[in-house]
Amino acid sequence: MCAFYNLLSITFPGPAWAKGPLYRNHLAGIGAHDPRKRVDPTHMPWAAIGRVQTELGTRCTGFLLSPILVETAAHCLWQATTKQFVQAHSVHFLLAYQAGHYSAHGRVQRFIIPPGYKAGSANTAGLDRATLVLENPIAPPETTLRAPTTAMTVHAGTPVMLGGYEQNQPDTLTADQHCTLTGMQQDQAGHFLLAHTCAGTHGSSGGPLLYATPQGWQAIGIQTLAARNGAGGLATLLNTSTVFSK
Repeated sequence: MCAFYNLLSITFPGPAWAKGPLYRNHLAGIGAHDPRKRVDPTHMPWAAIGRVQTELGTRCTGFLLSPILVETAAHCLWQATTKQFVQAHSVHFLLAYQAGHYSAHGRVQRFIIPPGYKAGSANTAGLDRATLVLENPIAPPETTLRAPTTAMTVHAGTPVMLGGYEQNQPDTLTADQHCTLTGMQQDQAGHFLLAHTCAGTHGSSGGPLLYATPQGWQAIGIQTLAARNGAGGLATLLNTSTVFSK
């Protein structure tokens, strides 16, 4: 497996962290050229993305797969200090969050994590996903992303996008809209992940890897790991039947 490491959930002591290009260029998963731009959270596919945060202050990205289901990275819910997952009711989803405002708020009733996932380790990164079940629906079906329901084949060079709430811009939704798939990799337990060139750093964990289809945008993966050097990362598959063709 290449030199990738976890995009851990982040904790902020204040409203924002350091700013400026020099700081951004040293963030994991970004590289010397930062292609991320602010996007409009009132328009799809960005309107389906929101901020996942716990009452302990950790923050990640998530996205709606239905009016009541949010997908994110499982490691965002893990407490390293207690070595336990957070309580579901302490997790909140802020849809289309932007500078303190959001289109809807949902409290999590319970969450589902794949059996076999080992938190705090990249060994099972291919299982690093969590489905959050909200207490109530918070958006209409047209403000949700679709996931592949049947086997699909993707190729090297397939255009994709990645959006999220990231470490140096936590109150603004940013995205790399001009990146591609590069291949498949396996974690140490043999689970597959999608490799991509999208710029994304701490806080983008749980963000959707977006793929355009004639029927609209699909989320084909969940941002999980970032490259140690340069832009790029790995995304957990939303449909494990996905096949990569060179």
